[in-house]
Amino acid sequence: MPLLPLAALAAFSLAAPVPATKPSGTDWPSFRGPNHSGVSTEKGLLAEWPKDGPKLLWQKTEVKDIGTGYGSPAVVGGKIYLLGGDGAKQTAKEFVTCLDGDGKQVWQTPLTTTEGKYNDGWGGGPRGTPTVDGGMVFVLGATGDVVALTADKGEIKWQKNLVKDLGGGIPFWGYSESVTVDGDQVVCTAGGKGGMVALNKKTGEKVWQCKELDDPAGYSSIVVAEVGGVKQYVTQTMKTGVGVRAKDGKLLWQVSELGRKVAVIPTPVVDEAGYVFFTAGYAAGCECYKLEKDGDGTKAEKVYSKNAVVANQHGGVVKVGDFIYGHSDTGNVWVCFDYKKGPDEPAWKDKGVGKGSITAVGDSLFCYSEQTGKLARVKATDSGYEELGTLTIPATSKLRPGTGKVWAHPVVSGGKLFLRDYELLFVYDVTNK
Repeated sequence: MPLLPLAALAAFSLAAPVPATKPSGTDWPSFRGPNHSGVSTEKGLLAEWPKDGPKLLWQKTEVKDIGTGYGSPAVVGGKIYLLGGDGAKQTAKEFVTCLDGDGKQVWQTPLTTTEGKYNDGWGGGPRGTPTVDGGMVFVLGATGDVVALTADKGEIKWQKNLVKDLGGGIPFWGYSESVTVDGDQVVCTAGGKGGMVALNKKTGEKVWQCKELDDPAGYSSIVVAEVGGVKQYVTQTMKTGVGVRAKDGKLLWQVSELGRKVAVIPTPVVDEAGYVFFTAGYAAGCECYKLEKDGDGTKAEKVYSKNAVVANQHGGVVKVGDFIYGHSDTGNVWVCFDYKKGPDEPAWKDKGVGKGSITAVGDSLFCYSEQTGKLARVKATDSGYEELGTLTIPATSKLRPGTGKVWAHPVVSGGKLFLRDYELLFVYDVTNK
């Protein structure tokens, strides 16, 4: 499964993506990178891939190395941070691991999690990705523990439980959100009576709690946006798409036409002009809204809703230029879609490598098959699906239940490509040498 500041008075009705963290260079500080956009700014990468793909540098294949889980790595300052569990059941004990650039363990810290139930039919272990900010690592476990650790030594500084301490409700398949860090606030969706919450980054104390939002928590992550000078947090729950004011937790707008159900997973996309794109699977489809300044708040004007062209169950979508790219359950194809216009047909569609997750890197799309672990590098263009290279990870997990899939998203940082499958991690050299 982030948003933006306005430049001038004339742009009061516009919006633009705002990084939730302050990464250096080509860091990948959280799920889907800076501001959860799924877009990497890496340059100088391998232009032409060998037939079998880029060189495999190293791999981790034991549960004790990184643990079980569906989250992706976060990479900051050459260090790699992962959230994992010690088994494939709901009873798995969670821990956070830090590796150096060569894959050697720097530290590993066990988490003392609160008891809670969720369905582990897809495999136990945490679902989220760590968020690294200001020398700290913030994680959210499957049963609602938000934990802050030091990035250098993995020392726990504080923890809060979204259910026990804040009145939230565990989603059916466990909390899967990756927390958003914005300034001095750690923000996430507790769900139910817990609403959305902002915690003090240094102490874990509650800053505010949006109880106007009482939807069950979904599996999406929050994006930071600014519209007409009003900073807000945009996400989707199990029922609606929402914007919550950053300074005080006021619910600014809420939209509900899409028909979300079963599992709402993809992270919203918000562009520099204030267009918000939502999509979900299970025949929900996609919708687009235009955010506008409205007094001291924001209103969401519908552009279209209930469009079936893009119905992304999980794996997410990315924006490159004027188009959205990602997998759609409608036809079981990868699509290129003009998200502002919302036509009845995509610019192109193709079976490609099969259903999976996506990360954009420059003018390329890294499409990662959930079934086989094959990754295709695809040209980001509206003229058609064109593969520029492929690779397949050496093995897929034998530990996760067969109903689980390769659900971690590709990460590109520091000239390396990181591909995870549950307890496995493969790291490739994608520098242009």
